Amino acid sequence: MNATSKHRVAVSWVVIWISFHLYSSSAAQTPRGDDIAVVVNQETPVSDLSLAEVRKVLLGERQYWNSKLPVVLLIRAPVARERDVVLRVIYQMTEAQFKQYWVAKIFRAEAASPPKIVYSNDMQYELVSALPGAIGFVDARSVRRELKVLRVDGRLPGDHDYPLR
Repeated sequence: MNATSKHRVAVSWVVIWISFHLYSSSAAQTPRGDDIAVVVNQETPVSDLSLAEVRKVLLGERQYWNSKLPVVLLIRAPVARERDVVLRVIYQMTEAQFKQYWVAKIFRAEAASPPKIVYSNDMQYELVSALPGAIGFVDARSVRRELKVLRVDGRLPGDHDYPLR
């Protein structure tokens, strides 16, 4: 390889390296990134919850948003990335522990049913939009306008230190 060819290869690698780092840093600053958004029906009277409050809701410890509006829990089906993040970050459980938790909760009559399983983002959008009190988790890149995105610990998806990644 002559000097000109070596120079072209070196320049190509520099361009690739710069492009990768520019893309990576700009993607990390966009409000959509790889974050999972907590979404609720527009009529849900809440806009900011701490991560601990989100956990209480998902554990069925908080069953009403207010005196007249019950919480409707939605969770993606197994193998969905949203479910993996919710189990790891919020529930802090494995799939088996999650299933066991809800069986025990229902057996003790502490809940009527486990979270409703949704099989697609479209199904989740429809249910959250149609059911007052519904709460779900979607890839922040595909949030629709008809849903209210909750702040978690005062942060929205894309913010620095947003907890649901």
